[in-house]
Amino acid sequence: MAQHGHSAACCSIPPIVSKDYEQKGKYETIGGLKTYVTGPSSASKAILVIYDIFGYFPQTIQGADILSTSDSHAQYQVFIPDFFEGKSADISWYPPDTEEKGKLLGQFFQTVAAPPKAAAKVPEVLKEIEKQYPEIKTWGVLGFCWGGKIVSLTSGSGTPFTAAAEAHPAMVNPSDAEDIKIPLALLASKDEPAEDVKKFEANLTGPKHVEIFEDQIHGWLAARSDLENPRVKEEYERGYKTLLTFFGKHL
Repeated sequence: MAQHGHSAACCSIPPIVSKDYEQKGKYETIGGLKTYVTGPSSASKAILVIYDIFGYFPQTIQGADILSTSDSHAQYQVFIPDFFEGKSADISWYPPDTEEKGKLLGQFFQTVAAPPKAAAKVPEVLKEIEKQYPEIKTWGVLGFCWGGKIVSLTSGSGTPFTAAAEAHPAMVNPSDAEDIKIPLALLASKDEPAEDVKKFEANLTGPKHVEIFEDQIHGWLAARSDLENPRVKEEYERGYKTLLTFFGKHL
């Protein structure tokens, strides 16, 4: 496993596009699921990106494109499968500041987005991708919000992943970390319970990078990111540099 341990200086992230982002990759159907695919098809390392409950958003797509080619030492094939099969949550439900929004979100998490159901699909999703992209030898995973919970549930013993990352994860449970031995990065926002994040970090026994981005909201690296705000844009870029450095060391 490559351990070149390069610094964030290696990562030449293209200018962040605030609005009207044009994707670099394409959508394909893999194993019956619509999947966003980006990065050089010759790359032997791949990253599975598990989106947040709002599905495909330009900020998430831009993030996948950044991960695929911004590290001069390592390029990745990046895949975002549509786990919700077109039935993602409506972004207007969040934050759940009314009874109705709370009900809609709760129902969504118990049905379409039930974490064990999604976690159970992951091994099959990887097999289907490998059938179409046999160059892939090593997998990493990155989950946003809800996707972070799926990363926790699929990074324990018997995991297909070599390294894992969670960005502003939902439902942080310190006991999930006890079974995770692979390198894991957790980039938290000000909105996740800091105490849970710290306990989660303490329970991780493998290499880890845990950091709280104190002035960023839940979702700043994905669908809820306001990239027209200069500070958010700056921390979006720093977040992706941190992820690239982590994967560069451990994947």
